[in-house]
Amino acid sequence: MASRPPKPPLPPPAERKLSRLALLWRFARAYPLQLSAALAALCVAALTTLAIPQGLKTVVDNGFARGSDPTDIAPFFVGFLGLVLLLGLATAVRFFFVSWIGERVVADLRTAVQRHLVTLDPVFFEENRPAEIASRITSDTAIIEQVVGTSASLALRNTVMGIGGIGYMFWVSPRLTLMMLLVIPLTIVPIFVLGRKVREISRTSQDRVADMGTMVSEVLGAIRIVQAFTQEGREAKRFGAAVESSFDTAKRRIRLRAVMTALVITLVFGAITLVLWQGALDVISGRLSGGAIAAFVFAAAIVAGAFGTLTEVYGDFMRAAGASGRMEELLAARPLIRAPADPVALPASRGELELVDVHFHYPSKPDAPALNGFTLKVAPGETVAVVGPSGAGKSTLFQLVQRFYDPEAGELRIDGVAYRDADPHQIRERIAVVPQETVIFATSALENIRYGRPEA
Repeated sequence: MASRPPKPPLPPPAERKLSRLALLWRFARAYPLQLSAALAALCVAALTTLAIPQGLKTVVDNGFARGSDPTDIAPFFVGFLGLVLLLGLATAVRFFFVSWIGERVVADLRTAVQRHLVTLDPVFFEENRPAEIASRITSDTAIIEQVVGTSASLALRNTVMGIGGIGYMFWVSPRLTLMMLLVIPLTIVPIFVLGRKVREISRTSQDRVADMGTMVSEVLGAIRIVQAFTQEGREAKRFGAAVESSFDTAKRRIRLRAVMTALVITLVFGAITLVLWQGALDVISGRLSGGAIAAFVFAAAIVAGAFGTLTEVYGDFMRAAGASGRMEELLAARPLIRAPADPVALPASRGELELVDVHFHYPSKPDAPALNGFTLKVAPGETVAVVGPSGAGKSTLFQLVQRFYDPEAGELRIDGVAYRDADPHQIRERIAVVPQETVIFATSALENIRYGRPEA
């Protein structure tokens, strides 16, 4: 007997690597106009934010001087107000386009995954529970939506502001800036040390959420069994334990992220305090003006806030990398039953069916043969009834006839064409089925009745 084809389980769990986010870029780049608008608005908002310290310096140096004429100082304040209005407008435009891209990417990703899943053969869903797959499509894409629609924008904007802010601080006072930069290596250490642990716990947290979704789907789908055996309390307790397990994992992740954020903020703002001290001495000695030190402090706050935000969104990116990897695993799955490269076209339908010495095991039951040397020929126009006790292989026979599975040995032919040489879609188009168990889709009665012929 020929060996059975390999089982098609999901690939190993995706590692949390930023390279996994390439999947999202493949979907996002389909909308270049929206991406360009979002990027342009982001740059304007970031550059306007960086211009505010200089505007503040100008206002302080010129607007607060003793004996200043109210008419002379008005342009400084009007210009500063213009910067604020431009920042508000650019931020609104950025928010709209970035949010639009996030929603669009997630919608396209969900559609692509669903379109791919319905092409996979039943053996895939024997090895991978549909409830778990559904959880991936909902919970994982929600994480991706947050990153594409929010975190990515924050990361880009704060990167621009962080780099630009440091450049501006060098222009105002290279000595004070160098003092500030001494603390940056100290902020990177907790990001990478604690960040790795956050990634591991985040993966576990997502798995716990998926387990809960699977449990809810299974229990509600079998609610009659649960109630018939009066197991409502037991199922509620089991789900409660799963919720608590998920909460405990989330607490560990939150605790680590809180510690990481606290360390970074403490180090950065501690450095700002020391620099302020030195700046005050420079103002007293006349090396800096009051407006210059005000602008420097404002720029330092922008840089500190930018790096603080980057540490927070880093964890979001890692979670999204894991979620994106899980989506990519689904898209990478390939059906075992598919058309050959050059399928043989079926002739005009005669209604002839032949099974020759067919041997078959279900992948989930390798030690229990469902069919063993089965042979049958149905001539055109002939009516054949297949009878037998439960488990005799009647349902298996019809699943092979519809080519949901291929036998390990033997051959099936329809109208003289071998199954393996034909397109499975063409084979199924020639077969009318009245299933033993009725399936009702969540749509109208009309759509359920004409499901096999939507145009009827």
